[in-house]
Amino acid sequence: MASWLICRFAAALAGLALAVGVAAADDLADFNAAVENAARHNRVALGYLRTDSVDLAVLELEKMQEAWGALVSRFGKAPPAAFQGKPLFTEVLVDVPVRVVGTLLQLDMGRTDAARASLQSIRVRLSELRKQGGVTVLADCVLDANAAMAAFFKFDDSPPDWSKAASVNDFKASATALAMVAYRCDRMAGPEIRRDPEFRRLIDGTIASLDFVPKAIATRDNELVHRLIGELRAFDNLLVFRYG
Repeated sequence: MASWLICRFAAALAGLALAVGVAAADDLADFNAAVENAARHNRVALGYLRTDSVDLAVLELEKMQEAWGALVSRFGKAPPAAFQGKPLFTEVLVDVPVRVVGTLLQLDMGRTDAARASLQSIRVRLSELRKQGGVTVLADCVLDANAAMAAFFKFDDSPPDWSKAASVNDFKASATALAMVAYRCDRMAGPEIRRDPEFRRLIDGTIASLDFVPKAIATRDNELVHRLIGELRAFDNLLVFRYG
């Protein structure tokens, strides 16, 4: 399998070098759509790897390679205006297929944890590229929400010390930061996504869970904190799977 992957990788790089752009230089909406077309396969592959469904993850990554190749063919030599002259543009266009191939090699060796980390790094790289171009999409906000979730999840293993104001304030601040990101993602989402019952369930559910934080503080209830974090973990995973 490794030699086949290397051939695929070489072909991807060759395609990048020879790409002829046919899109308008300012065709940002189409570029974002093309990135999303590839990124959704990345998200699904991440979801499959959470359940150790490696074969299904591999199929998604192969689809991602095809989608990314189409993106490179269209935009490789004609980036949207927001990315013209930005060093990360070409770097990320090359880096993503490299990481996909690396992920496939890791899966071939049974290293699913490393594969998940590699796919997560692709999400980060795409967000970094958009940030350099002054572009923001919902997936970037979801990435921020994931980070805010992770900061809040630390209280599952190490509950707040209710006897110390600094510890309680840290807990409260983490909850507030997460709520603010959730509201921001809600504002950023387009009208169609905002009306999507699944999106509403995830955003509204996140905020509803956080509404119990004052009660947890008032009652010093570690078990309630644990239950809230369990709910939020489910919302976090599904946000990535659907919109990240």
